[in-house]
Amino acid sequence: MKAYHSDSSKVLMISTSKIHGSDYMEYLLDEVEGFLGEAKELLFIPYARPGGISFDEYTKYPTKALAAKGIEVKGIHEFADPKEAIAKAQAIFVGGGNTFLLTKTLYELELIEALRAAVVKGIPYMGSSAGSNLTGLSIGTTNDMPIVYPPSFEALALVPFNINPHYLDPDPNSKHQGETRATRINEFHFQNSQAVIGLREGSWLRLEKGKLELKGPHSAVLFEAQKEMREIPQGDVSFLLG
Repeated sequence: MKAYHSDSSKVLMISTSKIHGSDYMEYLLDEVEGFLGEAKELLFIPYARPGGISFDEYTKYPTKALAAKGIEVKGIHEFADPKEAIAKAQAIFVGGGNTFLLTKTLYELELIEALRAAVVKGIPYMGSSAGSNLTGLSIGTTNDMPIVYPPSFEALALVPFNINPHYLDPDPNSKHQGETRATRINEFHFQNSQAVIGLREGSWLRLEKGKLELKGPHSAVLFEAQKEMREIPQGDVSFLLG
């Protein structure tokens, strides 16, 4: 599956909207402001519904957080025509929650192609957690439970790899006997060939002007089929674009 991005594409792939000890998006506000540029209106897509909260309740979180930067937020559910809302958006933010529910809803509303077209056109796209899973080739490396069944696991394919948000390193002192995150990603590679980026908490990927950067306080982990996993440091990681 090819990646649907252009030199005009702007994509911010965030591991988490909230880190320990901070309010929603607090640690990211300056990055978001710079990423959005002149855009002062943001279309929020709350379909992932973390904890089953309502669309209105979820939309309040980015609305409050981004007001500090003079950015107005409106939920896509407030518009009669969601396709038109995407096409006319100044910028788009897809929130975290359950990736399966998010993907199923987008397919049911026939919004996958609308989102791809918007990004190719140059409308800035931000995703957090589930919204970042959606930027990859598939949602097959999400950490979420499959509470619903989307018609396809194919995602937006804005980048030619998969993301595993909230990546946790194996703890050698843990007595837990379940699979580590690394084990699960290696299992994914028994059946799939695309690379997977383990994105640690507080880190994000930024695609802009054909350049991909890893930003934040942590390195990331690159998993490739039939290869040893390896660390990739912060900075230019455009090689991941192929």
